[in-house]
Amino acid sequence: MKEENGIEDRAALSPKFTFNPKEGIDNPALVICDDIELPITLKPRVCVLTKKDKEVFGFYLRAEKGKPGHIVRQVEPGSCAQHAGLVDADRVLEINGEFVDNTEHFKVVEKIRLSGSKITFLVVDGAAYEDAKVKNLNIVELIQADIQPPCGKPRLCYVEKGPNGFGFELRSSEGAKAPFTLSTQSEGPAERCGLQSDDRLIEINGVNVEDYTYLQVKRQIKETGDSVTLLVTDQKTDAYYRDKGIRIVPAMACFKHVPFKPRKLYLVKGSCGYGFLLKTEKTTSGTYGQYLWEVDAGSPAEKCGMKEGDRLLAVNKGNIVGLQHDCAVRKIRESGNQTTLMVISSEGDKYFTSLGLSPLICMEDNDIEEQMELNETTESRLSPQQVCPPSCCPTTQQATSPKPRLCHLVKGSSGYGFQIYSITDEPGIYIQEVVSDDVGYKAGIRDGDMVIEVNGINIEKFSYEDVLVKIKEKKFEVALLVMNKKEYWHCKDNNIPISGESTSEDNKIINTGNTEKGIVPSNNTGKKTNKTTGKDINAYFVQKLGDSNSFCRSHVYSEKLSPPTLKQPETLKRT
Repeated sequence: MKEENGIEDRAALSPKFTFNPKEGIDNPALVICDDIELPITLKPRVCVLTKKDKEVFGFYLRAEKGKPGHIVRQVEPGSCAQHAGLVDADRVLEINGEFVDNTEHFKVVEKIRLSGSKITFLVVDGAAYEDAKVKNLNIVELIQADIQPPCGKPRLCYVEKGPNGFGFELRSSEGAKAPFTLSTQSEGPAERCGLQSDDRLIEINGVNVEDYTYLQVKRQIKETGDSVTLLVTDQKTDAYYRDKGIRIVPAMACFKHVPFKPRKLYLVKGSCGYGFLLKTEKTTSGTYGQYLWEVDAGSPAEKCGMKEGDRLLAVNKGNIVGLQHDCAVRKIRESGNQTTLMVISSEGDKYFTSLGLSPLICMEDNDIEEQMELNETTESRLSPQQVCPPSCCPTTQQATSPKPRLCHLVKGSSGYGFQIYSITDEPGIYIQEVVSDDVGYKAGIRDGDMVIEVNGINIEKFSYEDVLVKIKEKKFEVALLVMNKKEYWHCKDNNIPISGESTSEDNKIINTGNTEKGIVPSNNTGKKTNKTTGKDINAYFVQKLGDSNSFCRSHVYSEKLSPPTLKQPETLKRT
């Protein structure tokens, strides 16, 4: 049918479609179907973190209730973690080329601690990771990870100079940059120490030389003196990690060819005690460690192989590096009549410190078991008096009526003048680094105090973060109920209740009076003082949120409430 203007009306010719609510639309072109799900793709990122002595990596690693994976939190602005590309909520999948997504959280933290000053992470975005987990997808397949890398390990080789030198030559055209390879002399010092021809050179004495020129590398080797430690890898291993974009660091290496190893000492108390002195001393890196001195002749300590100046690394498999002196002492005493110590010689301690590594990283499980068997022949006994030396026990007066102190603080220009910290597997919040003549000190706060209440609320079962929140509830003041650490544990061991009502009359209220009192001028005015940072050599935050009363754990971390001050070395009178 045509209208007057000549346009044909085709409406009657167009097919008509009906819609039935039960059957749907009868037009095949308009069939409604489910949205097609696009496949999830995880884009892993390689983050290489390198820190200097006394620095921290600048992030927290958590295991949180209801959320899968090892979670990166609180990446500090300007830290090496931020510069390396870590972002809040990232999930750590690999550490130094090893897949750890299915590894227990505390083991992951320990791997980070033992990696020293250099570590390589493979991370993915947190939201994409959680989405993949919800859909039960295989993370290994998504990122094409290798549970067992199809190659050998890099090697850390210590070479001493012989009559004809180190026994290897550097191969590269002069002036060129990496990769540099080595050519070893048959039966020479280098070959005997684990170097092989065509090995690729990565580090010299802990310094990465991959961006050096040929002449710079030659100069670096020449300046090492009579010995040198090289980080090398064979061509296959080098190609494998290069393809994955992973930078090789010392923590990934095999330590078979290093000259120093930790030793495991098995001690049983004798009639004169263990027979050694434990002291806190400054290490070559500027941090503090626990050292063993005055080893008595014929004592259990001497019989099991303890040497003067050995550094204590672990007590009964528990890493104590970075812990305070009192905590290390307590761990030894808690062992009862026998204990197992992991130590390293003073020379070995300096060696690993120069490489930016923890000595514990080179201990294999087999080595530990073998040393355990060798030392189990040591037998002796210790008198009960040695379990708790008189100088470390509460006095009679303290034992009869220990009382907490209620301290009222008004914040000064440099904060409250102390730090708080918590320790892995140890209950309680401790006070440390009280600044002399600052607000905290004048209010009665002392090094080693335990915090019992904050603003009238008992915080003994609070997490570290919750305690910080309580302290910051009032902007310019806080009331803390504190108690000497030894007195606190005496009360706990003897079921003596502790509360604000039992405070000593003399310490009922110790107030700075007003904001003008107790304030010490600070060079850091204008800087943010109440900043949460890690204080350990490696400084990681570990939070296991298993239930509502879960304890917030850390490998010594602290809320900086004032510029820190160096502590004097401490001594355990006799162990």
